[in-house]
Amino acid sequence: QVQLVESGGGLVQDGGSLKLSCAASGRTVSSYAMGWFRQAPGTERKFVAGIRWNDGITNYAGSVKGRFTISRDNAKSTVYLQMNSLKPEDTAVYYCAGGSSGNPFGPYDVWGQGTHVTVSS
Repeated sequence: QVQLVESGGGLVQDGGSLKLSCAASGRTVSSYAMGWFRQAPGTERKFVAGIRWNDGITNYAGSVKGRFTISRDNAKSTVYLQMNSLKPEDTAVYYCAGGSSGNPFGPYDVWGQGTHVTVSS
């Protein structure tokens, strides 16, 4: 079973940057797809970005394309989400997710505990 631990959330000003990390453990992690989702108060959890671990193929939600970048470090078994040009509407709890199917478009079936990101105006 893959386990995921996020870090890097916090408070940032409008237009600022933040980098989230997700450390993955488990002997099958290299076959997974990894993704980031977010959930703002009173809304459903939404897909943000995904990456296939073995070849780095990525996909993004339209709302973050060009501002956010998902990447992975195979040696550290860590996935990152670099968030630039942040907006108040990016405020949410961000969740790291793992997909045992290996498809960065989903589905995702393993979840981290979440990390808060707040963008102040």
